[in-house]
Amino acid sequence: MPAGNQLRQYSVPTFPPPESEGEESWLWNQIKAEARRDAESEPALASYLYSTVLSHPSLARSLSFHLANKLCSSTLLSTLLYDLFLHSFSSSPTLRSAVFADLLAARHRDPACVSFSHCLLNYKGFLAVQTHRVAHLLWAQDRRPLALALHSRVADVFSVDIHPAARIGKGILLDHATGVVVGETAVVGNNVSMLHHVTLGGTGKIGGDRHPKIGDGVLIGAGATILGNVIIGEGAKIGAGSLVLIDVPPRTTAVGNPARLIGGREKPARHEDVPGESMDHTSFITEWSNYII
Repeated sequence: MPAGNQLRQYSVPTFPPPESEGEESWLWNQIKAEARRDAESEPALASYLYSTVLSHPSLARSLSFHLANKLCSSTLLSTLLYDLFLHSFSSSPTLRSAVFADLLAARHRDPACVSFSHCLLNYKGFLAVQTHRVAHLLWAQDRRPLALALHSRVADVFSVDIHPAARIGKGILLDHATGVVVGETAVVGNNVSMLHHVTLGGTGKIGGDRHPKIGDGVLIGAGATILGNVIIGEGAKIGAGSLVLIDVPPRTTAVGNPARLIGGREKPARHEDVPGESMDHTSFITEWSNYII
């Protein structure tokens, strides 16, 4: 069959259909259609796509299989991990809803994400977050050694370090993801996007609530560091390379080291969009300086 006909046969929409159709079943059908299309256009991947996607009856089983094979080691067996992931996703509608929202986030916010199946199979930020969700569930069940073992494997395999106790919402995009660090008492809201080498860290060695709280719709640029029990308000934007040590009001932009509010502390410039969804990193520049490199 000519390549053009294959693409037309397995073309898929980017956005879900009306709410009358189940979200999970809709998304899973799109992923399978994309996998069939890719298997036919690239036979070298046919076996891989069959084993990871097309042979499974549900997204939960496919994701569990894929994560188990990514994270297994000589002493942490893939069969054990598969059962662990599958039980967690199958028994928790909240986890499955978050998987759906995270896939949509990557597909809609990242222009480099060519399909849902591409995200499912290749985006280590997505895979790291899904593993964290299971580790967090284990942590809440007081199965902490196993939660920490998953945490360690994610750090080794994906170069993403999210403590199992950290609380993370849904619709999360870790774009590129390498070097992201999220501390034990950090909280990340819904529809948050952050780039590589972002740190949500603590200060000092005293325990307790010591990590940042990130509101809904926040965008955190590459290499930004946020330290301490500070609040980043809903819809705020943290510029790349910034160091944030105090609270950032909602709908404002903080840039620099140490970070400063665009427009000043008394009347900071406020934006109307949701940067965590728009991914607009640079709209503040004209307000910041008339000398732009």
